[in-house]
Amino acid sequence: MEPPGSTDMDFNSEGRFGPYTYLPDYWRDDDRWPLLIRIDGRPCGFALINTYSNQGGQVERNMAEFFVARKYRRGGVASEAVRQILGRYPGQWEVSVVDRNTAALAFWPRAIAAVPGVWDLERIEGDGVRWRGPIWTFHSEAAG
Repeated sequence: MEPPGSTDMDFNSEGRFGPYTYLPDYWRDDDRWPLLIRIDGRPCGFALINTYSNQGGQVERNMAEFFVARKYRRGGVASEAVRQILGRYPGQWEVSVVDRNTAALAFWPRAIAAVPGVWDLERIEGDGVRWRGPIWTFHSEAAG
């Protein structure tokens, strides 16, 4: 979550987002995983997983970023991606959603709960400093 008044995540003069500060770290650090979501071999989205906890400290897995292109939404692509990701990266998870993202607020609890091998799903509220919005915590098992 960006603090009020921050220019991070603002569009630049070309109508694009500026650089994602931590993106290069996903190819260097052992505790970050960049994932590409594909349909029929074509990219349609991505996920960035790290170990940063929006509650403070660290967690085994944190869904730092998750994106599916608009034309692939509402067809089950995102839910299937979540199922595969949680099955491939088991452990203690956090998924945080900014409180103004109404689509994600509806999507995440349903998508997580539908994955086999997920337990202890709990929604907590961010503290308003490190995170403003809900944080879902849960465990996931490796897909079998």
